[in-house]
Amino acid sequence: MNFTYSTPENIIEYNKFLLKEIKIKKADQPKVLSYIKLSECVSLCKKFKGDAHGKASCLLKELIQKHVFASRNRRTALFTALKFLRVNKITTEIKDNPKYAKILTGIREGFYSDKETKNWLKNGEIRKFER
Repeated sequence: MNFTYSTPENIIEYNKFLLKEIKIKKADQPKVLSYIKLSECVSLCKKFKGDAHGKASCLLKELIQKHVFASRNRRTALFTALKFLRVNKITTEIKDNPKYAKILTGIREGFYSDKETKNWLKNGEIRKFER
């Protein structure tokens, strides 16, 4: 299957949009910390061998862990992964919702395996994050 991917520029726009829509701290700013790392995230997703949920999981994890933005990294990563699935007409049980913040923290900290993250994006089920 030929997939449609967001460009680094698209993802920067998603980050700006989310910062505008969800203002939490005055210090939040739409700043790219590493365009190179952002491009790597997209490249790794494109090269990932697997289905759409696997690619979305790869993109989500890479964007979260590479911390390419000054603010809203996890939310931008989730938005981008869900956008990838929607654009490619792939179903998911996940919606962009702040209640997933702990799961995204778990992904950032390596609590969840790649398989667990993929299954979460596909089925909406994942074990509770605990430190």
